[in-house]
Amino acid sequence: MNSAKSYIEENKDRFLNELIDLLKIPSISADPAYKKDVIAASELVKKRLQDAGCAHIEICETPGFPIVYGEKIIDKNLPTILVYGHYDVQPPDPLDLWNSPPFEPVIKKTEIHPQGAIFARGSCDDKGQMYMHVKAMEYMTKTNQLPCNVKFMIEGEEEVGSASLGWFLERNREKLANDVILISDTGMIAPDVPSITTGLRGLSYVEVEVTGSNRDLHSGLYGGAVANPINVLAKMIAALHDENNHITIPGFYDNVVELSKAERTKMAEAPFHLDNYKKALNIEAVYGEKGYTTNERNSIRPTLDVNGIWGGYTGEGAKTVIATKAFAKISMRLVPDQNWKEITELFTKHFESLAPKGVTVKVTPHHGGTAYVTPINSMEYRAAEKAYEATFGKTPIPQRSGGSIPIVALFEKELQSKSILMGFGLDSDAIHSPNEHFGIWNYLKGIETIPQFYHYFTEMSK
Repeated sequence: MNSAKSYIEENKDRFLNELIDLLKIPSISADPAYKKDVIAASELVKKRLQDAGCAHIEICETPGFPIVYGEKIIDKNLPTILVYGHYDVQPPDPLDLWNSPPFEPVIKKTEIHPQGAIFARGSCDDKGQMYMHVKAMEYMTKTNQLPCNVKFMIEGEEEVGSASLGWFLERNREKLANDVILISDTGMIAPDVPSITTGLRGLSYVEVEVTGSNRDLHSGLYGGAVANPINVLAKMIAALHDENNHITIPGFYDNVVELSKAERTKMAEAPFHLDNYKKALNIEAVYGEKGYTTNERNSIRPTLDVNGIWGGYTGEGAKTVIATKAFAKISMRLVPDQNWKEITELFTKHFESLAPKGVTVKVTPHHGGTAYVTPINSMEYRAAEKAYEATFGKTPIPQRSGGSIPIVALFEKELQSKSILMGFGLDSDAIHSPNEHFGIWNYLKGIETIPQFYHYFTEMSK
């Protein structure tokens, strides 16, 4: 197929400006106050899919936020690629740590991104990566190089657990029928080290509440005489790991799949510099489960982390109270073959057992998902491999990711098709954190590489 480079160069400024317009919309699915903005983002995605050449586009209502569906069917005898992405974003908090407002995109050069990066919430996760596919579609249709059928399914609830996606899949299996699902919601090792994500961790996310007395109490009059929920919660959380940072929940590791020595050796071939890793994070030492490397801890091992903790008085100055309640949000990243619902039950039972007399405990599950591993000898993997080779000039490395995209396992269950994860972000892009950004070079390289996947997958399907 003809090179996309010239088309991308001719339209580079427009491609960037269109993405910036999308990034300006604060489509925060977790906060009801931004409902109108989430809807506005879905409408803009619909318009851009139409501009890119989709013959049929619709906004599909769900019990939650809508799913934008688009398609271009050129020949029913040709394979069909279903593109998945999401237009919702994480909350930008804490706002005071952003160097520029999260929904006022700016382009700045960095050491890692000498050609510039777009700083904005959602720039990498996932608006920027999702929009690569829209622009790749435009290139293929405008130059008459679309080799197969394409469908788009862009949702607005990924950052809150994709609650409506299963509902939508069950009711639209025929509409969504495909030969492979193409996703860019992951990353690659480095600009000069392309990689394909072959594994994702599952997730169990819960909120815990510890209640003591029936009201806030004076810490002088009652301190030492009644249970302090914040103190108790801190001790309970500390008890969830042992001295080797091993999770103490009974049964937690029963179904964990241990990788062989050969597999771990293969993983270790991926470029990784511990000193650079520590420098990038401004830390003196790494931390984690004993007996595993840093890259193993954040990809093939399950974890338990507190994502937020609060209670009592947190305003300016002093207020000497023993709070009536203390809260925490806790996430557990899971590996094959851990069942997130079973893990949630195990956590609940164990956490309740840690509570001393004098307090009550409530555990509220939020959402979860199943871990996923894809083979590296499949046709879709080989097509992606050849696509990277065509644009990067080198073979990509298969890589296990520490993140979770619960819908990947759901797709296989409901649509009976495999997913291929072609991410172009970097670990340093600060997704879910202040100052999230996405390199312009990465954005344009994704637009260049994606059409190659269409070409090779269609060729291999013959």
